[in-house]
This record gives sequence, structure tokens and C-alpha cells, in this order.
Amino acid sequence: MKTPYDILIRPVLTEKAVRLNEKENKLVFEVPLNATKPEIKQAVEQIFGVKVKEVRTTIVKPKPKRVGFRNPGFKKKWKKAIVRIESEKPINIAELI
Repeated sequence: MKTPYDILIRPVLTEKAVRLNEKENKLVFEVPLNATKPEIKQAVEQIFGVKVKEVRTTIVKPKPKRVGFRNPGFKKKWKKAIVRIESEKPINIAELI
């Protein structure tokens, strides 16, 4: 049985994610690759106590990375979930961490 904290691995706190939160009431999270949209919606509603309008997901492709000398490597691929909430004011994720 997955708990909501197993589904939401970590919030993504980039400049774009913060701007989405302030202007469009969207939260951005890293989620497991096998997480579904209904699971993500339920996890956000349970943890933050807000109503979710929609969930969009995308798989972030692995970027190349240097590992030692002449050894090409890659960062891991991960799944990003962008969740739009029904709220008048944005939720400050940085305060909750």
C-alpha cells in the first residue's frame, strides 16, 4: 500500500515552478515513474487539504553527465507532476519543508 508520502517524492523548487505556484496556483512535484494521475491527485489532496483541478505529468529525459575521465554517464530519468489546485492564494511549499 502506497502512502501519499511515497507518491510525492519531493517538491521541485525551480524559478519556473515558483512562478507557476504564484501566478497559476500550480504545484510541481517529483513522483515515481509508475505513479498514476489519480494517485497523485489523491496524495496532494490528502497532504495539503486542497481540491485539485487537474494533474499533468511528464517524464524528464536523462541528461548526459561526466563520470570520471572519458566515461560518459547519464542522470536518471524522472517523472514530474504539475498539479493545478483550486485555491485563492498560493501554497508556499518552501515553508512546509
